[in-house]
Amino acid sequence: MTSIARPQLNRSITLNFQGDWGRANLHRVLGVLCYEMGRSSGPYTKIGIWNGRGGLDGLQAVGRGQVDVALSTPAAFARLAWEGRGPSAGEAFPHLRAIGYVPQNDRMVVAIRKELGIDSFADLRRLKPSLRVTRGQNDGINFMGLAAVEMFAASGIADADLLEWGCKIIEHEEPHECTSDMLHGHADMIIMEAIMTAYWKEMSDRVDLAFLSIEPKAATALEAQYGWTTATLPSGYHRGMTAETRFLDFSHFLLVTTSDLPEDVGYALAWSLVEGWEGIERQYRHIPPERSPVSYPLKPNEIWQTNIPLHAGAERYFREAGYKS
Repeated sequence: MTSIARPQLNRSITLNFQGDWGRANLHRVLGVLCYEMGRSSGPYTKIGIWNGRGGLDGLQAVGRGQVDVALSTPAAFARLAWEGRGPSAGEAFPHLRAIGYVPQNDRMVVAIRKELGIDSFADLRRLKPSLRVTRGQNDGINFMGLAAVEMFAASGIADADLLEWGCKIIEHEEPHECTSDMLHGHADMIIMEAIMTAYWKEMSDRVDLAFLSIEPKAATALEAQYGWTTATLPSGYHRGMTAETRFLDFSHFLLVTTSDLPEDVGYALAWSLVEGWEGIERQYRHIPPERSPVSYPLKPNEIWQTNIPLHAGAERYFREAGYKS
């Protein structure tokens, strides 16, 4: 593969990025891209990072022209906005384009207190337990809440069923709020991502859990309807995970823009993501790769393989660098 010299735009530009709540991984990544793009642009360049929620809101902001570039996770969910399906029904953004993705190996995990004697979705359907369920907000923006609801619906358990059983549904904006519910005895079951984080480990170390594998029928239905896939975690990934277990895949941050972004700016962004990766990776090397919220080392021959079209400038970069044929 070829290392390409830094592109120079030979003009000053203004870019608006959108990330997460302001202190998490999307903002960290965008900070490095701000640095690299600033070095590739004129002296009066201005690049700002707006706070966001990291879900559909970023895709909407880009699609509506409110910002130029956003990171959204998980990457596979972006196609809903591109096609105008699911929570994007009635507002498609066919002009969305990908620069590439930031790798993250994540899952949407279902775990329940071990003492309840529930080890599968079949047990849930049979026993119809009255549970306190903590999960992401199902508000049309938060992909964590959307995934939880759709995964359970595909498993034959709608929200209406949970309420009929006497369950209490507790919704939060951020993953650590859900793990806190479990730690402090406020919830019996958690449906949440960010499984590599310290707060997930602390919860599983202190709370005896059973991990519920997604059923093949539900996995097939979700892939057919939304294009969402599944992936496993190995036995022992968390305490209580006694066998390799399959969950909904919740991986990667998609760097997204639109076809309106100038071709040379898209090229420079793709260059910055790949050639400037060192600035991102060094923030995570103190964490083992399998536990890092941003995966490393980078595999440039993979990160352009997105489920919405590549921006023309990004595609040119990946081809010229030899990562894409």
